[in-house]
Parts: sequence; C-alpha cells; structure tokens
Amino acid sequence: MTAIPTSNALLTAENLTKTVQVGEQSLSIIKDVSIHVDAGEFVVIMGKSGSGKSTLLGLLAALDYPDSGSVTLAGQTLSNLDEEALAVIRQQDMGFVFQSFHLLPTLTVAENIAFPLDIARRPDKTRVDTLIEAVGLGHRRHSLPNQLSGGEQQRTAVARALVSRPKIVFADEPTGNLDEQNAEQVMQLLLDLRQQTGSALVVVTHDPALAQMADRVITMQDGRVLSS
Repeated sequence: MTAIPTSNALLTAENLTKTVQVGEQSLSIIKDVSIHVDAGEFVVIMGKSGSGKSTLLGLLAALDYPDSGSVTLAGQTLSNLDEEALAVIRQQDMGFVFQSFHLLPTLTVAENIAFPLDIARRPDKTRVDTLIEAVGLGHRRHSLPNQLSGGEQQRTAVARALVSRPKIVFADEPTGNLDEQNAEQVMQLLLDLRQQTGSALVVVTHDPALAQMADRVITMQDGRVLSS
C-alpha cells in the first residue's frame, strides 16, 4: 500500500514491514503499512491487542528499525540514520508520552520536565516554569514522582514531552493507567498544549472517546491498516 501524503505532510511512512522471532517461529507484526501525518494533525491509531499498533508507533518514532520500508520526518529519512543521529532528532523534534509515565524517580517535577533540555544542553527555565503552570503543578515543582498521584505523574510526563517544542509527539496508551476523570483531564491538557505549540500528535489507544477527539483515526488489524 502506498501512502498519499498531503503537501502539508510532516511524517510519512512507506511500505513498512516488521518481523519478530518467537522461538523458532517468525511472526510478521507490520505488513506493508504506509501512512502520513500532517503538521499539527492529531491522529489516533486503534486496533485490538496484537494488531500491531504499538509496534507501528515505535517504528514511526524511530525507537525501532523496520525490516523494510522507510520513515521520513520533515524531509529527513530516519531509516538511513545511525543511533547517534536518531538520538539528536528524538531530542529536538520528538516528544514521548507513555502509559507508565517513565519519570526519573530521583528528580523533582521541575527537573523531570527540564530533563530533555538538560540533555540537549539547552536550559530554559522560563519554558519549564511556563509548562509547570500550564499543567497545574506549580505547587508540586519540588515533589518527587513517588509523592504524586497518577494523574499528576502523567501531567508531568506531558509537560516533559512538550518542553522542547517538538514537531511531533508520540503517545502510547497515555491514559491507560488513569481513572476516567484523570484520563479526560490529561488528554484535554495534551490537546490544549498541542494546539498552543502546533505539534502533531500521534496516539495509540483503545479508548473510543479519544478517537472522537482526533482529526483522523487509523484502524489496524493483523499488522495492516484497514482505514485511515
């Protein structure tokens, strides 16, 4: 299947395949998938467990390499780059939000949010302070992750994902560990910040309520795209 990107396409994946080895058996997880994401677009990827949606997200985010096919972000083909070059692109152009938060346990809220800027050696206290207030955690800036509720941890993760002003944010089941109220709050926050920054947003989820918020839904089944 060949993607038909628009003139505004930020990310394009063409003919992606991915096979994993399970014991002596090779399993085809992603089968000739081609999609695109426009600049500033909110795209949801849905499908049953085992459909390949999280594997696809990992390929789009350059967290894993495809067996064949290519991923291009802002005109740069990621599949041709080594790990050092990919690390730079992840720092500068991508943000990540995961179901399990992945906050650093010894760092405070402010330090966790600032971490991507510190790694890139681009400290920006004003930006960090602005995001802490935007996610409603000004009173928690000196708290450690184990002192936060689940919703507060995920709000910290959202701020961290956006602190570098990335071109695109990838989120894998970002509300999966939250109750309904916190899940709704976190997603609305992510959408509000995305609108303010202009970042594209690609979310893997089982939640049909999130799909209703999206600009477009990509449905996967058995490693293939059924609709997009």
